[in-house]
Amino acid sequence: MTFRTFMDVALTEARAAATRGEVPVGAVIVNADGVILAQAGNRTRELNDPSAHAEMLVIREACAKLGVERLENADLYVTLEPCAMCAAVISAARVRRLYYAASDPKSGGVEQGARVFTHTQTHHKPEVYDGICAAEAEAMLKEFFDTLR
Repeated sequence: MTFRTFMDVALTEARAAATRGEVPVGAVIVNADGVILAQAGNRTRELNDPSAHAEMLVIREACAKLGVERLENADLYVTLEPCAMCAAVISAARVRRLYYAASDPKSGGVEQGARVFTHTQTHHKPEVYDGICAAEAEAMLKEFFDTLR
């Protein structure tokens, strides 16, 4: 099977999040056959829910759709390095692979900051691939925060 990135779908969700006034982060989760199970952008402000990160939303939806608590044969694509909260849920959900675009030196929980997957208490460590479409994701985030200032 040839690798296909779904980061373009995640970037579309990030753009939609920015339009709604949310931090532009998008995510998509796909099964091993490349079928999209869920896609979403951040909705923390809209839902008044600090846990409504794009990653959390797609994991919740995919688990509900499949009627399972673990997504062992699923891959997650997200436009920004997951925070520690999202990384912990990615581990708990047993996501097979994590692909992310931009690194997050301030709040990242994978390669930055907490580095959740390196802890011995972490039950599951997904395969991690970073930097896919990083320049586009970084530019979107920079533009969003420049507009706020």
